[in-house]
Amino acid sequence: MAKQDYYHVLGVQRGANAKEIKQAYRRLARKYHPDVNPGDRVAEQKFKDISEAYSVLGNPDSRSKYDQFGHQAFGHHSGDFDPFAFSRGRGDFSAHNLRDLFGNQGGGGGFSEGFGSIFEDIFGGASQRSRRPEASSRDLEQTVTIDFQDAVRGTTLQLRIPRSNGDTDRLQVKIPAGVDTGSKIRVAGKGKSGRYGSPTGDLYIITQVRPHAYFTRDGSDILCNLPVTLGEAILGAKIDVPTINGAISMTVPPGTQNGRTFRLRGKGVPSLKGGQPGDQYVKVQVVLPSNIDEISRELLMEFDHRNPLQPRAHMR
Repeated sequence: MAKQDYYHVLGVQRGANAKEIKQAYRRLARKYHPDVNPGDRVAEQKFKDISEAYSVLGNPDSRSKYDQFGHQAFGHHSGDFDPFAFSRGRGDFSAHNLRDLFGNQGGGGGFSEGFGSIFEDIFGGASQRSRRPEASSRDLEQTVTIDFQDAVRGTTLQLRIPRSNGDTDRLQVKIPAGVDTGSKIRVAGKGKSGRYGSPTGDLYIITQVRPHAYFTRDGSDILCNLPVTLGEAILGAKIDVPTINGAISMTVPPGTQNGRTFRLRGKGVPSLKGGQPGDQYVKVQVVLPSNIDEISRELLMEFDHRNPLQPRAHMR
């Protein structure tokens, strides 16, 4: 089959300048890239054609040869062009041409990763190069449910990741201390296989944390209610208080009012960024007996008589 004219493939006139050729290629690459048209053989072939055309017309020297001798100047044969040969060290694309085409935005590095990273730039601009941890078409996500203690202290999970071909991968994934519901852990290179030599995607583990029996979380802080007796609140006491890393002794001073909150420094959630851990806040809850005997009733009446209070005086 006779090859199409490269200018016609890109939809530009023979007198088009370099900027017009570049813009035409970029527009068509967005439209026909295989990741945008999965399984579409027609789009795949168009993408190969426009990539081949730009590999020639995008370079002044090769364009000059093409203008003089046509396709015979390169010995191209229909169907043998690999638009991703660049990433494997073959073909007419060069890192310089690609950087020139898409703009040297967001630093280097992307070109060494092959067309996978380059075409992230096509579809979203410079911000896409640093878009992790947002998912790409090659990334996978899996939600795991873990206990409150494991979220705070960290744990290691044995996971089975299903693949599209029916196989299952077994992975050991470390969950760092301090994750919360909705946290994402990136496992590099464990996503979907890249197409046309582009990089393999990543796996993102999304954590869902089970509620705890008596702990709740507020950012990096842990909250809990501490039941105490009336005698402990009035007379004071040393009480074992549960924390995420085991019980510690805390002094409840005499005359502690119901609802008073105590702070345990550094007993909260570790920082994912390596900073100081949060604190634990302990709220006292005075628990009263639901039934008392006659002697206890008389003692309480005597207590009120000996300790007169007017707690509602300010409400008159």
